[in-house]
Amino acid sequence: MLDIPLSALEVAMVQTGTRAVDTLRDTADFARGMERLGYHRLWYAEHHHSPAIGAFPPVVLTAHAAASTSVIRLGSGGVLAPNHAPLALAEQFGTLAALHEDRIDLGIGRGPGTFDEGIARALRRGAGPATDAEYREDVAAVLSFLVEEVALGPLPEPWLLASSAAGGALAAALGLPVAVAHHIRPDNTRAVVEGYRAAFTASRWCERPRVLLCVETVCAQTEEEAVWRAGPMNVVKAGLLQGLSRTPFPTPEQAAVHPFTEQERQALDGFRAQQAVGAPEAVVGRLAQLAGETGADELMLTTPVYDLRERIGSYELVRKYWGR
Repeated sequence: MLDIPLSALEVAMVQTGTRAVDTLRDTADFARGMERLGYHRLWYAEHHHSPAIGAFPPVVLTAHAAASTSVIRLGSGGVLAPNHAPLALAEQFGTLAALHEDRIDLGIGRGPGTFDEGIARALRRGAGPATDAEYREDVAAVLSFLVEEVALGPLPEPWLLASSAAGGALAAALGLPVAVAHHIRPDNTRAVVEGYRAAFTASRWCERPRVLLCVETVCAQTEEEAVWRAGPMNVVKAGLLQGLSRTPFPTPEQAAVHPFTEQERQALDGFRAQQAVGAPEAVVGRLAQLAGETGADELMLTTPVYDLRERIGSYELVRKYWGR
């Protein structure tokens, strides 16, 4: 198997029949589980106004997890620059890096984190979506403030999230390591990686191109069980295909009887074929294939499974078989 690190992305699903506070209580247990299993880093995503995913600020979850662990790297994957003042981001993550030396990452992304236009405008105090130029200025400002205004000691490690060739090009121009969102837009992965490597310019942040590939991964003892556990996220995705985020995160039993349209089934089957869902041998084989095809320096797994124990169990199986 390829000798590259495995990491985790947590999106903090709020399960049907539970409260957001229950999900928050699970985050510390999940972080400790990832550290126990030897995962390299754990990132938190920014989402807003979704009944399926908690609106928990990545900086807060990072701080909470850092207080509950000792060695795993932690951070945002990502914090969405258009929603925040650059100086505030630099201060928040600079403070975390000073408190937890050599453990904090600042992964920066672009999207609003919501499908609700009203919420998106509220996050930007009435402004519309950020332009390409505004996003670039925001990212550059965060990096500048980290060095010139914050600099409390050790700095967080900055990453740029990319799901398009434009995102990869910006990471290359700024000399940042890139986290490729294969779990969101797998059809763009090759263009992102190839364009990034071709245009990369070294910087104080990164001397050579560094690629982290994020893959949706659900692993169980059998393929049937893995598909069963992956069912709830399929319901959420079916809503996203329609530009909606109103679907709560259902139980596997509810997902099993959800009335998908034929178009939705084809889209979901096509998406799953590009991820890593199945029994351990098939999952690690697929992950190794993706790493080999992209030359990724690191794999990050996101596992949107309903039950916390089953979610950690998926990561445990992958870790166990990855080293064989």
